[in-house]
Amino acid sequence: MGARLLRNNVLQPSTDKAKLEKRWAAVTELSTREGIFHSLKDSLKLSIDTDRTIANLVLTPRTLGFDYMEQSQNLTGVLTEELKSIQELCDPVNYEEIRALIDYAMNQDAFYSQKAADIRNQRVYAIRAGANGFLDVARQSYSELVGDMRDLVNQLQEQHGIPLELKHDPVRHFYIQIKSADIQSNTALPDIFVHVFRKGNKHVECQTIDMVKQNQRISDMHNEIIAMSDSSIQTLINEVRGKIHPLFKISEGIALLDLLTTFATNVTSSSDTYICPEITPGTLALKSSRHPLLAATAQKEKYIPNDVYATSVNKRFQIITGCNMSGKSTYIRSIALNVIMAQTGNFVTAEYASIPITEQLLARISTDDSIEANVSTFAAEMRDIAFILRSVSPSSLIIIDELGRGTSTADGLSIAIAISEALIQSKAIVYFVTHFRELPRILGERIGVLNMHMNVDIDPDFSTMCMRYKVAAGQEEQKFYGLALAQLVNLPDQVMEVAVASSKQLNDRNDGRVSDVKALAQAKRRKLLIHIREMLLHARDGQLHGKELLERLKDLQTEFLLRLAVIEADVEAVNNPNNRTPNERDSTPSLEQDIGTSDSISSDLFFKNDADGNTEGSWKASIQHENPLFRPMPTGSEAQEELTDAEMLAADISWLTEKGDSLNEPICIEDDDMSVVST
Repeated sequence: MGARLLRNNVLQPSTDKAKLEKRWAAVTELSTREGIFHSLKDSLKLSIDTDRTIANLVLTPRTLGFDYMEQSQNLTGVLTEELKSIQELCDPVNYEEIRALIDYAMNQDAFYSQKAADIRNQRVYAIRAGANGFLDVARQSYSELVGDMRDLVNQLQEQHGIPLELKHDPVRHFYIQIKSADIQSNTALPDIFVHVFRKGNKHVECQTIDMVKQNQRISDMHNEIIAMSDSSIQTLINEVRGKIHPLFKISEGIALLDLLTTFATNVTSSSDTYICPEITPGTLALKSSRHPLLAATAQKEKYIPNDVYATSVNKRFQIITGCNMSGKSTYIRSIALNVIMAQTGNFVTAEYASIPITEQLLARISTDDSIEANVSTFAAEMRDIAFILRSVSPSSLIIIDELGRGTSTADGLSIAIAISEALIQSKAIVYFVTHFRELPRILGERIGVLNMHMNVDIDPDFSTMCMRYKVAAGQEEQKFYGLALAQLVNLPDQVMEVAVASSKQLNDRNDGRVSDVKALAQAKRRKLLIHIREMLLHARDGQLHGKELLERLKDLQTEFLLRLAVIEADVEAVNNPNNRTPNERDSTPSLEQDIGTSDSISSDLFFKNDADGNTEGSWKASIQHENPLFRPMPTGSEAQEELTDAEMLAADISWLTEKGDSLNEPICIEDDDMSVVST
């Protein structure tokens, strides 16, 4: 039952927050209270499949009954609400009426057997004496007829001086078995014995005419007893059927207990780290996340964990690039599997886990075609993507692996851009794996888009590759990882030389094309505002208070200033390249650098003296004048008083909310390489 329930939960994970929290609490209790845990495991081994038992109304299993069902729910002393509810469901009071009906009608000594004679007797005496008067009379007559058969065999034994043994089978019914050693080799059996059959040199089987007649009388009486017994059982079934609903609830409770015990077994017996997840709307965060299957099969020290962080506002569409075999597909699949595990009520393979309630998991990860339906790989891919676009909602989790690889490069990239635009607007959390290097460059500054890549070390001569299997911020900067992998599989040197030369020419031509710097900078500014607004909301709704909250706000202020300074410096470097010293030009990050990596840049590059000799530029002064976020932070008792009133945080969020409301205006980024306008 637990296996069926697990399958149902994997195919359709729960979206009920209260139910999930109850299950996690139950798994926590089972995995920490050893006595109850082992008692339940031992008891569940004895439990019958009550789902099928109730469905088929089979009421007489071999050795297991309601007493064992009670034993399997040995939940005395449990604390969590889920386990207490199972204990209440399995209370004997809930099925007392059904048990009374069964005890009145059924013989407690009846059990299932595989031997023909035992099966015959069990069916005859299954109904308790006194439940049916006519049946009692018929069984008495049946017993007398069987007794007469035994007396007949005893008389034959005394009459002929041969040891006889009475046997029974479903075809011949009662017959006589004689050992060959008890018969002299030159002496034939008396003529009274008929239907003689020799089984090798060990036994002789036979009957007499009187036995055949007695068998017929016994058979007729047996059939009459079976008919009356079946009628009594059917009457019992009809009575139980009207009161059977508690048994279905009990069956459901046992299945859930089996499922929770399995989860607890996984947590306690696995050498890997499992953690109870939390539910946080709009945020998916996994620290040191691992693929549940690979982490269990591969050696633990060889598996590289990864962090996962996505929000429904500013990091919902994550483009993942990287070398072949660098672990991109494993990374996105591990995210999906951990979310499924969490929403079945299980713990997840991570050091920390926080998930939103995901109502749909939509995936396109295979490269299969369908010859029977005359559908190619690309057609099957487009069909799946069309279904995803029709079904997507803000509460969906989507994983897509290398979209558009089944058609031409230009068409595949164009389709990938268009589908990405639609998924960004859907506000679902999306993990998008691709080898199109232009895709993260074109969409990288869209609000909600985050570029990620899998680390890999490649020697300049392509002689070695080292897969780090570690995800990092920014798009993949390695341009020739496909050539490096081809080199490692020993392609002919002449082929590699032509491939390297052609690849360098194509990359040089693409790198020579420049995007619209002003539009790109504007997109970066808006994305940065959305990011800061989201961080302030997290600070407001989080668990930080007092000095800790003050330090967090200071960090956010510093982060905002540095990132904004990087954007302004990039624009200044492109517009006025001669106004900066060679050292500054060399140390200033390029416009294509991901904003998230600019925290380590020295602030000396961006805080220049203005005309009055002030150490802060006029652009920063104007921002401070407009935005309360950049006023000096209070200290001491003043800080405590201000943080208590939450005036500063409310003012910051209010200002950024007003700014965020204006961020829906379209931003046109014209890319000369693709002639695409991104809005």
